Amino acid sequence: MIPRSGFWRPIVALLSAGLLCAAAPAPLRTGAACPADPPMEPLHLPHLRAALAARTEGLIVALGSSSTEGAMASDSAHTYPAVLQAALDAALPTAHVAVINRGVDGQDAPEELARLDTDVIAVRPQLVIWQVGANGAMRHADPETFHELVAKGVRRLRNAGIDVVLMDNQRSPRVLAATEHIVLEDSLRDVAHETGVNLFSRSRLMDAWSDEGAKPGLFTAKDGLHHNDLGYACVTRALARLVIAALESPVTVAATH
Repeated sequence: MIPRSGFWRPIVALLSAGLLCAAAPAPLRTGAACPADPPMEPLHLPHLRAALAARTEGLIVALGSSSTEGAMASDSAHTYPAVLQAALDAALPTAHVAVINRGVDGQDAPEELARLDTDVIAVRPQLVIWQVGANGAMRHADPETFHELVAKGVRRLRNAGIDVVLMDNQRSPRVLAATEHIVLEDSLRDVAHETGVNLFSRSRLMDAWSDEGAKPGLFTAKDGLHHNDLGYACVTRALARLVIAALESPVTVAATH
């Protein structure tokens, strides 16, 4: 157990304040408000939390395709990594947390795995958020191969001492039209379970919003695939709340044998 030092106690207080602020997001430029979050699985981020407790820089790499790069966002400030950076800056004003955007348009598991060492591990992050599967679904990727590639990448990240959050697909017309999207979403859930990493499910989040009347089209850009600004903002704010909550939780260090 890492004790809460005199430094860490004010950080916990600030995190609590950040959670309260995040629970009531400011009005968005579109004029629409984000739906309430449904119950979601908590995240476990011991490496990122320990880095902040030690007063070192917290580094997050957002790995993925065009949804990470920010396709159809009105500008770079409305991409999901930028929105996440702003949310963490507001919640952690005395800490230094940097979010690096490593999204590349058109890629999926094979291409992202190929650049894992150079684009991700080489910068030594404590957390990687890996958004993957939408392009694979639209290209009819083999589910077993997809599972193997993602699991291989996750194990490589874990062996490097990095927390991992897998992010599944958005609900949009072009993703929903791809028959493999459900299979690949199930595969990501299975990889998370098998490897002991986190899953942030955009699909379940957006399904819950839809059940409450906020249909996917509200969050989808004109291309029928990517998020619009509202979609990026609302999904990321839900993610940010989970990250902040994880940073409040106690850190346990596994016993070595």
